[in-house]
Amino acid sequence: MTIPVILLNYNSSTDCHKCISFLKKQEGIQIEIVVVDNCSVEADLQNLRTLCSEQGCTLLENKENRGYNAGNNIGLRYAAKKGYEYALIANPDIEFPQTDYLVRMVERMRQDKQIVVCGSDIVTPDGVHQNPMRREGHWSSSWNWVTVPFKKKKTDTYDFIDNYRESHFCSKVSGCCLIVRMDFMQSISFFDENVFLYCEEAILAKQVERVGKKTYYLADIQAVHRHIKSEKGDPIKRYKNWEKARIYFIKRYSGFSVLGRCMAILSIQTYIALLIFHYKSAHR
Repeated sequence: MTIPVILLNYNSSTDCHKCISFLKKQEGIQIEIVVVDNCSVEADLQNLRTLCSEQGCTLLENKENRGYNAGNNIGLRYAAKKGYEYALIANPDIEFPQTDYLVRMVERMRQDKQIVVCGSDIVTPDGVHQNPMRREGHWSSSWNWVTVPFKKKKTDTYDFIDNYRESHFCSKVSGCCLIVRMDFMQSISFFDENVFLYCEEAILAKQVERVGKKTYYLADIQAVHRHIKSEKGDPIKRYKNWEKARIYFIKRYSGFSVLGRCMAILSIQTYIALLIFHYKSAHR
């Protein structure tokens, strides 16, 4: 069996090089590394072309950056045309220390056809766990940010992370590294492209739930996420992208009552307004 591994690149050819070196060490399974370039600058794209040529990877060049979901869909549609049964989607800054990582992910998917999305333990270099994610709560949970200043900071996980020590069915897993069943992805017309960035996990979780399928978390295999926050670009643009995506999710997928949707949206707008005010005040 051959599994496509889709890497979405945006000015991250150096990370792609590292990720591909880990993927090349995977054992017990054949892989096709599919790199989708999301309209990177010319210098990075040239580096990527050289890398893919040297490493025997498939390179798909996107002429317009329409975001995470739209970019990954290019790779997924390619995988669908080739008749692949599963596809692993990974950010370029993911590392795979375990050489049996992919084969064990596929084995779990094959054991239960109800599982259409599967994620592993994901940890940062600082030891913070990023999987699995908790189920979306009541609309009132949208106001939880108000209590953050009064909480003690955790060292190994975030408040939105569920039990990472044991394998179990879960609501959602991180979009930075997950495996999907291709027939399911085709049945939902692939990822929802109405969000540019953020809330992809919440949307996918609702799509899985709506068709009565399952998401699974594997605790005994691990990937490392070397994400660097300082490299994410303009914070205000990032805040607004999150606000737009979150409001779209609430309106389209949350299932909240009319009052609940209004209150949740008000919370998000208030939160983002405060973040932007704080950022501008600090950078005067």
